[in-house]
Amino acid sequence: MTRHCIAVAAGGTGGHFFPAEALSCELVRRGHDIILMTDRRAGVRESGIFASRQQFVLPGGGIAGRGAVRAARAAFALARGTMQARRILARLRPSAVIGFGGYPSVPPLLGGSLLPRAIRPMLFVHEGNAVLGKANGFLASRMDAIATSFSLVAGVPAAIPTTLTGMPVRPDIAALAGEGYSPSNGVINLLVWGGSLGARVFSDVVPTALAALPPALRARIQVTQQARAEDVARVSAAYATAGIPAHVAPFLDDVPDRLRTAHLVIGRAGGSSVAELTVAGRPSLLVPLPIAARDEQGANAQALSDAGAAWMIRQPDFTAPALTDRLTALLGDRDLLARTAQAAASLGRPDAATRLADMIEARLPEQPRTA
Repeated sequence: MTRHCIAVAAGGTGGHFFPAEALSCELVRRGHDIILMTDRRAGVRESGIFASRQQFVLPGGGIAGRGAVRAARAAFALARGTMQARRILARLRPSAVIGFGGYPSVPPLLGGSLLPRAIRPMLFVHEGNAVLGKANGFLASRMDAIATSFSLVAGVPAAIPTTLTGMPVRPDIAALAGEGYSPSNGVINLLVWGGSLGARVFSDVVPTALAALPPALRARIQVTQQARAEDVARVSAAYATAGIPAHVAPFLDDVPDRLRTAHLVIGRAGGSSVAELTVAGRPSLLVPLPIAARDEQGANAQALSDAGAAWMIRQPDFTAPALTDRLTALLGDRDLLARTAQAAASLGRPDAATRLADMIEARLPEQPRTA
C-alpha cells in the first residue's frame, strides 16, 4: 500500500481518544503517517502513538446545552478553529481526515471540506453510538463515508456510504476477546465505572444498595469502583462500614485486568464503554447519561438490552432500593449472567480498528497528496 498522510481528529474524553489511538496504531503499522488535530481539553499528547508525531491544538467548544452567550462564544471558537485547520490541511495536504465525533472533529473536517477540490482530502467520521451525534450529524452530508459501531444508527443520511466497522478499542482490551466468561464459584467481582470522570450517581447509590443485600450475598461481594476524587473517601468509608472489600479510585489504570475478572459491570452506556463490554463479553447494568443531547447512551443501552446482552436502568429509576432488588436477583442467577455475557460477546468486534483502516484505505487516492 502506498504511504499516505492521514489526519486524525479527536479530543475531549477518552471515549473519543481511545478509538482514535487504536486506529492510528493500525494505520502506522500499515506504513502511513499520522497527524493529530485536537482541542485544548485534550491538549498535546506526551505519550502513546501521537507523542512523536505532529499535533495541532485547535480552538473550539461545545454548543449543545449552553446558554446563548456561551453558545455564541463556542461557535466563534469553532469558526476560528475551522480556518486554522483549513490552513494546516492546505499546507500538509493529507490524503484523508477521520473524525471521532464531538466538537473537536468539526474544525478539521469542516476545514477540509472547504479546500479546493484538487487538494481536498477524503473525509470520514466514525459514529460510536446508535444515534448519530450532533457534531457528526452536522458534518455527515459533507463526508465521503461514515463508519458505525452499531448495525442500525438513527440519523445517518441514506446518500452517504456507511460501513459497519465496530468501535476500535485499546489493544489490551481487544486481547480479552474470546477468553470467555467464568461464573463465580465464590467471590463476586463487581466493577463500577462511570466514564472519564466517574459519575456521582454511582457513588451515591451503589454503596448503599450493596450494604442492603442479604448478608450471605453481601459477604461474597468485592468491588472495584471509579469515583470522583472528592467522593473517594466517603465511598471507601461506606464500603468499609458495610464490610465489603473495595478498591475505589478516580482513575482505573488496570481496566483490562478488572474487566477480565468482573462478573458484572455497572456503568454508563457511552460508545467506548459498550464496545469494551462487548469485546470482553461481560454482562452489565447500564445507566445512560440523562443529559446527552440526543440520548445516544439510551440508544446504546437499548440496543444491548434488546440483544439480551445487558440490562438498562434509567437514572431516575436508579435508586438504592431498586438496585438492591435487581442485584439480589441477578447475582443469584449464575446461568443468567453467563447467558448475558455470551450475548454481549456475540456483539463484540475486536477487529474494529482493522475494519476501519480497511474502509479508509479502500477510498484513498492512488497517489498521496504532495505538500
